[in-house]
Amino acid sequence: MGVIARLKDDINSIYHRDPAAHGTLEILLNYPGMQAIWIHRVSHKLWRRKWRLLSRCLSTFSRWLTGVEIHPGATIGDRFFIDHGMGVVIGETAEIGDDCTLYHGVTLGGTTWQAGKRHPTLGNNVVIGAGAQVLGPITMNDGARVGSNSVVVQDVPKDTTVVGIPGRIVATPNASNIAQSKRRSEMAQKYGFDAYAVSADNPDPVANAIGQMLDHMHLMDSKVQEVCQAIQTMGGSVCTDKLPELDVEDFSDAELAAAKQREKAINEFDPII
Repeated sequence: MGVIARLKDDINSIYHRDPAAHGTLEILLNYPGMQAIWIHRVSHKLWRRKWRLLSRCLSTFSRWLTGVEIHPGATIGDRFFIDHGMGVVIGETAEIGDDCTLYHGVTLGGTTWQAGKRHPTLGNNVVIGAGAQVLGPITMNDGARVGSNSVVVQDVPKDTTVVGIPGRIVATPNASNIAQSKRRSEMAQKYGFDAYAVSADNPDPVANAIGQMLDHMHLMDSKVQEVCQAIQTMGGSVCTDKLPELDVEDFSDAELAAAKQREKAINEFDPII
C-alpha cells in the first residue's frame, strides 16, 4: 500500500471510530495518536536499517510532541488508532495487528529485563480501555477487549472481554449469546434503528435495556404470528395488513450527508500541500 493510500486509510478509520472527527485537516493537526503512529513508521524503518540512535531520537521527539511513547522496534499493523494518546507506552518487542484501538494511559509493557520477546502481542480488532496495563510476552487474540484500568498478565482468548486487577474474563462467546445478539440485531433492523452496542455481553445498562426490549418485541411478534395463524386456520380474516414502517429518514439523511462529506474530504486530501 502506498503512502497516500495508507494515510487516507488511517484518516478513514478515525472517522469510523471517533464521532468527534469533523474534517481531514482537523485530524492531521489535532490527533496526536495519528501523528505518533506516522512518526513511528519512519523511526521503525530506521530501526530495521540499524540506524538505532537516529530512530531512538526520533521516537523521543515524538514522545515530546504527542505524549505517546512508541519504541522504534515495535511492530504495528494497519488502521491502528490511539484515541487521545497521552500516556500511551508501547515497548520494543510489542506486536500490534490490524484495526486495533488503544485509549489514553495504556501500557504494552514488559515484566523482565532479559533480552528477547518481553512485550505483548495483539491480534486484529483488539480494543484496550483507558489506563489498562497489558504486561509481558502474552497474546491477546483477535477481537479481545480489555476494560479500563485493568492489569492483564495472561493470554486473552479470541473475542473475550477482560476486566479487573488482575484481569479476569467476564464475557466469553458461546452459541447462546451469539444467537441472542444476532436476533437482537435482526429485530433492530426490522424496526428501523441501529443495533449498536446491544450485544449480550455489553455491560452498559442502557444497551442492556434496549436489548431486553428487542427480546420482548421478538417474543410478542412470535406470539402474535401464532395467534394470527390459528385464527386464519379457523376461517377468520385477521393480520392481513402489513405493519407500517417506521420513518427514520430524518435521522439517517443527516448521517448519510455527513458520511459523504467525510469521504469527499478524504478523497480531496493531498498530502503534498
